[in-house]
Amino acid sequence: MKILFVCHRFPYPPARGGKIRPFNIIRHLSQSASVTVASLVRSDDEMEQGRGILEHCDRYIAEPVGSIGTSLRMVMQIATSQPSSMGYFYSSALKRRIDAELETGSYDLIFVHCSSAAQYVESWRGIPKILDFGDMDSEKWMLYAQNRRFPLSLGYWLEAVKLRRVEARMAAAFDLCSCTTRAELETLQELGTAQETEWFPNGVDTEFFSPATEPYDPELICFAGRFDYFPNQRAVIYFSHEILPLIQKKRPNTRFVIVGAQPPAFIRKLDQLPGITVTGTVPDVRTHVRKAAVSVAPLDIARGTQNKILEALAMGIPVVASEQASKGVDAVPGQHILVARNTQEYVDTIEQLLQDPDRRNEFAKRGRERVLSNHSWAESMKRVDALVEQCMSGNNA
Repeated sequence: MKILFVCHRFPYPPARGGKIRPFNIIRHLSQSASVTVASLVRSDDEMEQGRGILEHCDRYIAEPVGSIGTSLRMVMQIATSQPSSMGYFYSSALKRRIDAELETGSYDLIFVHCSSAAQYVESWRGIPKILDFGDMDSEKWMLYAQNRRFPLSLGYWLEAVKLRRVEARMAAAFDLCSCTTRAELETLQELGTAQETEWFPNGVDTEFFSPATEPYDPELICFAGRFDYFPNQRAVIYFSHEILPLIQKKRPNTRFVIVGAQPPAFIRKLDQLPGITVTGTVPDVRTHVRKAAVSVAPLDIARGTQNKILEALAMGIPVVASEQASKGVDAVPGQHILVARNTQEYVDTIEQLLQDPDRRNEFAKRGRERVLSNHSWAESMKRVDALVEQCMSGNNA
């Protein structure tokens, strides 16, 4: 079988959320098929590093795009029916190269990750097509609209409305559609346009993200994530100003480490608060997370899989998360993950874990066991195989 795999971010190296899922799908499909990857690259470094994808596929098409052209396309689409995010991920040069590939007639399947990449192959007929939405992005923009001030709120609302229409159109244009979680699947099915729908979870490398052999620090709380992402910024500001001081009133030695790349100045300033360390980019986040007694994910804007939660659970670190964030993992609240719905619940739940090592260790054990059973890439890829088989058999019927 020959597969054209199209994705919105170049999937190598798989160092961030938008690249991890497509990379693992590509790596798996390549074990039994010839896979050509097509995507955009946004820098010379990304182009150079992207060559490593050849260890996991047969060929790749990487089309460079510049920031100026990208910005212009986004602005030009504000006054149209097209979402600006579609402009951000569009390249006419990449479109021509993808069309040329498909015109050879040699491909048996088109597999697309993310609705923003579906625009490249939406109009193609006669070839089975799968669209893995990953997250339903229209819902993310709507959450942004509800949590930002005017005029940004209006801009995000408009983007959400436009994108939801496009998602419905894309879903109708593909033979089968999938996403990352049960919650995302419900949103997809609400569109009422997809011919077939399914979900398969993100996995985590449980050998790489494994528990520490050294004792943890009983007074340390951590948050790990990229800080060019607004929901992460909002989460650590909330925790630092509202939750941590209340914990420190009873446990003055409690510390909070904020780990992740590209923190802006206002996030770095949190370092000036008592007990807080902002690391910035680190060679290996595991070094910091494994030391923690508890990992937190107090996100009030959360869609799709939260890889930060999966990785912490895999390392045997109990996670206290918002209800929204907890829906991004296949875990049962109160059994594998702890959920807090307001500031006092965060304080009480975290304090219980800090003062009761047995309770803390029990959740550490259960969390890792749940990741091993429900978030292994091997099991997830079995579901991908089933989707491919279903798509191919449906088109050959």
